[in-house]
Formats: sequence, C-alpha cells, structure tokens
Amino acid sequence: MTQQPALTGGDLLARTLREAGVTQAFALHGGHLEALLKGCVENNIALLDFRHEAAAGHAADAYARATCQLGVCIVTAGPGIANAVPAVANAFLDAVPMLFLIGAPPLREAETNPLQGGFDQIAMLTPITKWAHRITNTERIPDIAAMAIRKAMTGRRGPVVLELPIDVLHMSADPRTTTAPAGLMVRSRPAPSAAEADALIALLAGAERPAIIAGGDARQADCGTELLKFAEVSGIPVFSNSKAQGLLPLDHPQNAGAPGGLAVLGLMGLPRPDVVLLLGARMGLLLGGRSGGIVPHEATLAQVYSDAGEIGRIKDVAVGIAADCRSTLKELNARAGKVQWRKRPEWDALTGGLKAPMDALFPDAQTEGGIHPYHAAKIIMEVTGPDAAYAFDGGEASSWAGDLVQVNGPGQVQGHGYLGCLGIGPGFAIGLAKAFPGKRVLHVTGDGAMGFHIQEFDTMVRHGLPVVTVVFNNQVWGMSIHGQQIMFGANYSVISQLPGSNYANIAAGFGCHAERVSDIGDLAAAMERAFAAGKPALVEVMTDPAVVHPVTPAMLGKPEGGSSEIVIPYYENIPQG
Repeated sequence: MTQQPALTGGDLLARTLREAGVTQAFALHGGHLEALLKGCVENNIALLDFRHEAAAGHAADAYARATCQLGVCIVTAGPGIANAVPAVANAFLDAVPMLFLIGAPPLREAETNPLQGGFDQIAMLTPITKWAHRITNTERIPDIAAMAIRKAMTGRRGPVVLELPIDVLHMSADPRTTTAPAGLMVRSRPAPSAAEADALIALLAGAERPAIIAGGDARQADCGTELLKFAEVSGIPVFSNSKAQGLLPLDHPQNAGAPGGLAVLGLMGLPRPDVVLLLGARMGLLLGGRSGGIVPHEATLAQVYSDAGEIGRIKDVAVGIAADCRSTLKELNARAGKVQWRKRPEWDALTGGLKAPMDALFPDAQTEGGIHPYHAAKIIMEVTGPDAAYAFDGGEASSWAGDLVQVNGPGQVQGHGYLGCLGIGPGFAIGLAKAFPGKRVLHVTGDGAMGFHIQEFDTMVRHGLPVVTVVFNNQVWGMSIHGQQIMFGANYSVISQLPGSNYANIAAGFGCHAERVSDIGDLAAAMERAFAAGKPALVEVMTDPAVVHPVTPAMLGKPEGGSSEIVIPYYENIPQG
C-alpha cells in the first residue's frame, strides 16, 4: 500500500472547508496564515484580499447574509484580528453565520513576548462570538473545524472563531491519525409541535388586523416560498426589515414594505394591528424598543425564532415557538387551507398604501444649500433598479436610501443592524458583488461613513469589481450635527463638520470612474455613466446639510415643551420629578 503524504494543518483545514461547500473566502495576508492560504489555492477556494481586516470581515458578513451560506474571513494575529473586531461584533449582534480563521504565535513560544502575541485573543473574542476556540493539535483540525461550522450554521446563527497557532497550522500530520470532520453538514431545522402550530393558526385566524414582521432569522431559513404561500392563503400583510426584504415579490399585495409603516399608522391616528407575528425578528431598537411605536402595546404578540432566549424580550408573547422559520411555515401551511380566514378589506387598504412615495413631505428637490437627499435617493433607486444588490452605510444617508429601495429577491439589501457600525459599506458591497455575480451593486453612503474604509476602492479596482458608490456629501456628520442642533440650538456644533473633502477626486486617484454632481438635473445621467463604465465608480452628490431625515428626531426622542425629561440621544429619555 502506498503511504499517503503528510498533510499540513493548512491542508487539513482547507480540505474541511471545501467539504463544507466553501468556495469563497475573504482575507488579508499575514505570515501566520501561509499554510492555510496555500491549502485554499490547492483546494479551489477563491481568496479575495483587502486593505483592512474589518472590510474583509464585513464582506464575508454580507456574503453570508446574501447567500444563506457560511461567510469565511481569514485574518492574521494580533493587530489583524484586533482590526477585525467590529466585523465580528456586527455579525454577532445580527446573528450572521461566519467563520473567522485567525493566526496566532507558536504555542511553543508562549510567554516569550513573541511577535503579535502577549494577549489572549480567544478571551477577547469570546463575548462577541457564538464560540471561540484555540486549536492546539494539528491532527484535530478537521473535527474541530467541523464543530465550528456546525455551531455557526445551526440554531441561532452567529460568528465562530478558530485560532490557529502558526506551528499547529504549518506542522504536518499523517492522514491515518487525523480526525474526520464529523457532523460537518448537520443543518437541523427544528419544527414546532402540533400544539404550537395549532395555537399560532388560531391566534392569527381570529385577528381583525394581523401583521407579520419578517426578520433576519427568516431570511437565513430561506423561507420565501413558504412565506408567500402562507401570506396568500391567510391574506395577512407581511412587513420585512432590511434583512428579510425581498422574501416576497416586490409587487405582491401582501408585501407591505418596512415595519416602520406600522409606526406611520399610529402617527396618523389610524387603526393598528391587534395581532403581530414576529417571524425570525427580534424586539429591540429597530422595532421601536419599548415605545410601542411599531409593535403596539395593546397588540397580542406571537414570535418564531431559533433562540428561545429571544422569545418574550421586551414584550410578553401569547404564542412563542423556538423553531426554524421555514419548518414553522410548512406546519402553518399544512393547516391554513382548512381555516376560514377573515376578509379584511379596510385593513388591506391601509397596509397596502404604506409603501407610497413620500414626495409630498419633501417638495423641494434642490435648495441653495444643495440637492435634497430624498429626491437624490429616488433618482438613484430608479436608475439602479430592483434587480440590483444594495449596500447602505452612514446615518441619515442610509435612511434616505433605505426608504426608497425596492428589490425583486432576498438578500439584495444589506445595511446597519444593532451595532450601528459605520464603515460597513465598502466591505458589504464587495461581499454582494461576489454573492451576486452579474448583478449591479450599489453602495450608498454618507461622507462621514465613507472615511472609514475608503482604501477599499483599491480592492475593487484590483479585483475588477464594478461596484458603484454614491456618497451623499453634506460636509457634516449629518445625524450628529442635526441631533446637536435639536438639543442645543440651530447654530450649535461640536466636532460634527467635515468641510472640504472631494471624494470624487479621491476615488479617481484609485482608478475609479468618478463624478461630482451639484445639480439634481445631472444626477440620472451621471448614474447611467457610472454603471456603463464597467469598473468601480463613484458619484458624489452634494446634498443640503440643513435637511434632516425624520429618523433623527425620532431616535433623539426630544420631549414635548414643558417636559422635565432628560434627553438621552438614541435611547429612552430619563424622567424627572
């Protein structure tokens, strides 16, 4: 019998990734990783390299959200993983299945003050991961890697970290003594009990004004077909946050748009839902927190989520189901045809009108101060179209774009989550470009957020990724200065102005097609030229710094005149007296 050649730790890990179906990884070079990088090349795993580790992590994050597959990010030890911490935390808070493979100094040189060592990387990362582990034996790499992937991809999904000391990764092992990647493809999809499914059907069927809010857990369950079937049979309107946008067809009558529309009903004094089903969505700031603005206090709540610990957060539930969203919808659909569902023409008319454009709120397309961002976003979305993929970054800039974007499929819209992490945009856009080859990719950001990872224009150019970036340049930190002025007066600002930067010139310096637009009449043509350029492009839109997006005062929560509350920006105000 011919003896098999010994395999390095890098070989073993790359083979395990390939067996798991990984074909793409996002990385930044580091010497600790050479054995793994070589193994990836030899196992046909594409490597896309970046100029900053956080951007590589954000790209893997967006790729995972868009494809419902594992996002893999490879970064080196010490400053490498320290730079990637925001990407790890972002994936953790948004429950995105990711595998971070990180380098480390040799185990045999522990406590010698080695290069890029001297601190416990696993201890640093454990609070912001689903699981973090240091591999200490080369022959154990396959089964430990399989365990990591299984943890990332099942239950409440999330990022996992494997630390790979350079000696463990570069040492060789006899294939006869290495472990097998046991359980590598386990992807359990728990279903509700019959009693839980019956209770949820009864609750929804008995409602006068039911609503479904779909979230990221629904998207990761890839439940669009089952959700469409249930929505059509039940007639219940479906509101989707950005992570779940596109699960229903764009023009479907049960597609009611974003959950924020439910807050509009309350502001207008119109009827609100009496029963709300959170389908893979979680209570928190992005659903109005404890305000009752989106999910009314008086509404009866049901929730389906993969993590039982999330069920009942903030608001008690009448029916709570810890299960996979697709499996749950299958059980509901098995029952839905036997139910006499109510006709709700008035409720259908109300919810069906919530996606109407807000043109009447913003009559002026341009002022002396610049282009109105609402009208700019409207033109940009019309030119880009619903078949494109979108990455949104920045405070108010992402809100203007998010209000108007429409897409034909799931995973095509990516933006901020609970970390509120500025600078995600370039990485997200690159991840989307790899997830959706052949689709237009639009990155919309503000001038503040653009400064975090502007170097990734180099990555786009080197790899020939024709991402079109739009910078809304109002020369201020928009949400910051507008919040300051709401709190302290119209002329107040502290470290919230950004005058003088020309982002078109910067992008051109990297080799991008670039234009600056100061007249709204020129914007549509500029966008067409950007997409026609066939290479990375930037359109800088000079917007009016005085325009405030409605989300800013809403998040600020400034009390009515005469109130003694202490204003706490972005959080609940503190009552006094």
